[in-house]
Amino acid sequence: MKRSLEATYRERHRLALREEVPLLRKEALRIDERRSCMMKYWVMAATSNPEFVMARSVVCTTSALLCLIALITLPIAYVFVWKRHEGPSVYKASVEWILYTQTVGVAVATIAPVSRWFVVVSFKYSNMNRLRDEMKMEKYWVQTLVDLRESFSGLQIGQVKCLHDLKWFVITFCIGIQILIVLLSKLFVFLSALLMTPCFYFCEQLYSIESDNDKGLNLSRYVLLLQGEAELPRTAVKNICSEADRIIQTGKGKQPKSLINLVSKSVDLKGLGLFDSNQVPSLHSQEPPNCWSLPVVTLTSIALAIPHAAEKKKEGLLNSVREGLSLAKLVEKTLVKDERRVINIREATDMCWVGVVLYMKWLDIDLKRMSLDCRNSKEMLRELSEKAERIVAEYLERPFVEDPLDWPARVIAANSMYRISRSVVLCVDDDDDDEGVLEKLCVMIADIMAACFTNLPNVITVMCQGSAIEKREKSVEKAFVLLGKTEEIVEAVQRLEWPPMDHEKAAEIEEWQAWFRQTEKVVENLVSVSVSTTDETQHLVIQVDTPFIL
Repeated sequence: MKRSLEATYRERHRLALREEVPLLRKEALRIDERRSCMMKYWVMAATSNPEFVMARSVVCTTSALLCLIALITLPIAYVFVWKRHEGPSVYKASVEWILYTQTVGVAVATIAPVSRWFVVVSFKYSNMNRLRDEMKMEKYWVQTLVDLRESFSGLQIGQVKCLHDLKWFVITFCIGIQILIVLLSKLFVFLSALLMTPCFYFCEQLYSIESDNDKGLNLSRYVLLLQGEAELPRTAVKNICSEADRIIQTGKGKQPKSLINLVSKSVDLKGLGLFDSNQVPSLHSQEPPNCWSLPVVTLTSIALAIPHAAEKKKEGLLNSVREGLSLAKLVEKTLVKDERRVINIREATDMCWVGVVLYMKWLDIDLKRMSLDCRNSKEMLRELSEKAERIVAEYLERPFVEDPLDWPARVIAANSMYRISRSVVLCVDDDDDDEGVLEKLCVMIADIMAACFTNLPNVITVMCQGSAIEKREKSVEKAFVLLGKTEEIVEAVQRLEWPPMDHEKAAEIEEWQAWFRQTEKVVENLVSVSVSTTDETQHLVIQVDTPFIL
C-alpha cells in the first residue's frame, strides 16, 4: 500500500509543481498565495496517511462488524445463558459486575470502529458500482505474498525441490485466505452501502451534503487513493481543508509579539553590511563560516553590556531575540545543505546563548558587571574585543592550527565577538550616547533577522515536501502552524527592498554580506568627480566606473 501511495504521491507532486504559478520571492511571502500552494500538499499528506488509509480500507471496516457482533453477543449471553442458569452462588454479585464492566468496555471500544464503518460506507455510497466491479482484487493485497512465493533465497541446492514445493503450497494457501478475507470484506462494505442507501439519501437531502460552492472541489485531484478505492466525497475534502485553516488560526495565536516589534525596526537591511566590516583585520588567514544565529547572539551580548542604557529596553531585546532564534535556527536547519560547515558554529551559538540567558554571561565575562564598570559604550566595546582577541590569539599560538571549520566552539564565538565588536566601534559616532548605540545594535539585529526571515517561504515549502509518508502529515501541519505564526513578521519583511538573489544564495548570510559589501564598494567607486574651473563656467565631470542600478 505504501509503495502504491508513494508512486501516486510523486505523480501528484509533479502535477502540483507544474500548476504552481512561478512566484517571486516577495510574492511568495503572501499568506494567501502560500496557503493555496500548501493546501495541495496538505490534501495529499492527509489522504495518504497510513492510519487514514487503513481506517478506510475494507478489511478495517469489516473489523467493525466483528466489534458489533461482540457487542451484541455479551447482552445475549447474559440474558439467555447467565440468567437462565442462574442459581445460588457466592460469586453471583462479582460475576454480574464483571459482565457489566465487560459490556461497557466493549460498547465504548466499538464506537470508533462503527464510526469508521459508517464513514467508509458513506464513501462507497457516493461511488457505487456494479457488484462485479466492486469484487475486483487489487494487486497490493497479495503482491508481497506472491513475491515471497517466487523467491528462492535461503534454499540449499539439494533441497530446492522439496522445500520450494512446500513453501509454494503454504504461501498459496495464505494467498487464498487473504483473497477470501478481502473479498468478504468488499462484499460486506457493498451490502452495507446498499442497505444504508435510504439513510444516506435522507441525510443528503436534509443537510445538503453536496454543494456546488464547495471550496474543496478544486483539490479533489490531489486526493491520494489506492486502486479500486472509493472516491472521497467533496465534504471529506472540505473537512480536510477546514482542518488546515484551523491549524493556521492556531499558529496565529502563537505570533511572537516582541519579535514583530523588533523586526519592524528594520528599514533597509544595511546592518548586514555593517555588523562585520571588512576594515577589521582578520586574526587568521581563513575566517570560519558564519550563520544567522551566531551574529544575533553576539550582538545581543554586546547590547546587554552597554552601560547607562535602560534595563527595560535590554529585557525587551532579550525577549525578542529569544523568540527569533528559534525561527533563525529553523531556517538554518532546514536550508543549510553542508552540515559540516555549520556544526561547530551552531555549538558556539548554543553555548553563548545559554550563558547569556541563564547567567547573563558571554563565555566567562559577566555582562552586567561590565555594564556597571565601563564608563561608556566605546570602552565596553574595546574591552570585549580585546578579551575576545586574546582567546583567539592563545588558540592560534598552538604549533598546529586546525581548519576554521574544526575550531572549538569557544574560539569561534570569540572570533565572532572580536570582529563584530570592532565593527560596531566603526559605526559609532562621536555624538552617539549609550542609548543611541543600543538602538543601532537593535537595528542591526533586526536587519539580520529580517533578511533571515525572507527564507521562511522556502522553509515552509521544504517542510511540506520532504518527509517520509508516516511523518508527512505532521510535517505539513507544522508548516501551517509556522505560516500562521509568522504572518505579521513576513508582512513586515515584505515591505523591505531585497537584493536579487535566488533561494539557495538567500539562505546564506555570507551571500547577503557579500552583496551589501559589493554594493557599498560600487557606490563608493561609482562616481569620481573632478571640478575644472574656467573663466566662464564651472564644469562638473562625472566618470562612471561601474554600472549600478539603485
